[in-house]
Amino acid sequence: MILNENSSILVTGGTGSFGKEFTRTILSMYPNIRRLVIYSRDELKQFEMSQVYSSDQYKGLRYFIGDVRDKARLARACEGIDIIVHAAALKQVPAAEYNPDECIKTNIGGAENIIDAALHNNVKVVVALSTDKAAAPINLYGATKLVSDKLFIAANNIKGKRDLRFSVVRYGNVMGSRGSVIPFFMNKAREGELPITHREMTRFNISLQEGVEMVLWAIQHGLGREIFVPKIPSYRILDVAEAIAPGARLVDIGIRPGEKLHEEMITESDSYNTIEFDRYYAILPSDAQKEVYLQHYDARPVSPGFKYNSGTNSEWLDAQALRTLIREHLDPGFNPIV
Repeated sequence: MILNENSSILVTGGTGSFGKEFTRTILSMYPNIRRLVIYSRDELKQFEMSQVYSSDQYKGLRYFIGDVRDKARLARACEGIDIIVHAAALKQVPAAEYNPDECIKTNIGGAENIIDAALHNNVKVVVALSTDKAAAPINLYGATKLVSDKLFIAANNIKGKRDLRFSVVRYGNVMGSRGSVIPFFMNKAREGELPITHREMTRFNISLQEGVEMVLWAIQHGLGREIFVPKIPSYRILDVAEAIAPGARLVDIGIRPGEKLHEEMITESDSYNTIEFDRYYAILPSDAQKEVYLQHYDARPVSPGFKYNSGTNSEWLDAQALRTLIREHLDPGFNPIV
C-alpha cells in the first residue's frame, strides 16, 4: 500500500494520545489528503481537537462520533476508506479489572466490528495497535488485547480474494501518554514524594512519534499476519524518579493488581515464529510461510528460546537520558524538581 494524498484513512480512538499525534503527522505530510476520519465517542474531545485541526483548513478531515462497539455506525464510517488504524481501547488496568464486561465489549467486540467493516467496505489495510501487556497476560486488559491480536491476524484467513491485509503493532509504555508514569511522577513530585510500586520494576519506553512512525511503516511495508514489535530501550522506575525529582522521598506502595515487575513483548514460546530485521521484530503465525517474510524484510529468525523482556533488555535509558527525552517530547523547559 502506498500512502499518499489520495489515501483515505480512518483512525479509531482518534482523539486519544496516539490519534492526535497520528493526525498531526499525517496532516503535516499530506495537508491535502483525500480523507482522514477521526472516529471516537467523545464529542468534547472532538470539539477541542477541531480547534487545532479544523476541517476548514484541512478539507479532507472529518470528525465522526461513534463507538467501535456500534457495528452499524462503524460500517457507515468506513465507507470509502482504504486504511484503518485501530487505536480505540479501554486500557486502564484497574478499571478493566473492576469492569471486565465493558473492557471485553470494547477491546474484543470492537475488534470484531473493525474486521467486519473492513471486509465489507473494500478496505485495503488494517493496522491494529496492541500492547506489551498482551504477551503472557496476567490482567484482563492484556488478555483482551491478546484476543484482539489473534482476531486481527486470523482475519487474513477469511478475506478471500480481497486485496486486504491485517497487521498488528505491539509496543511498550508510550512516553507522556495519558495515565503513564512520567507525567504522573511530574505532577506528584511537587508534593515532595513519589509512590513506587516496586524498586526493581522496569518498563519499555517509546515516544508517541516513534509509535506513529511504526504504524506508518506497517501500512507501507506489511504483508499481513504479522505482529510487529519495535526494538526500543527500557528504563528502571528508580531512574524515572531520579530523572524527575532527585532526592524526593520514595514511598513503597506495592505492585498493583494485574501489574508485572517486568513487561515482555515477545515470549519464549513466540520465539519459534519470530523473525528479526533492522528496527523491528515480527511474530508470525505458526503456519506462515516464513521464507516469504524473511525475504521480504531481509530478516533472520531469532534464536529458539529468545524472549524480549524489559528487565533483560540490552538497551537502557538512565536518568539523564530520560530528562533529555522529557524535554524533547513533553516539556522543553523541564528541570528536575529538587
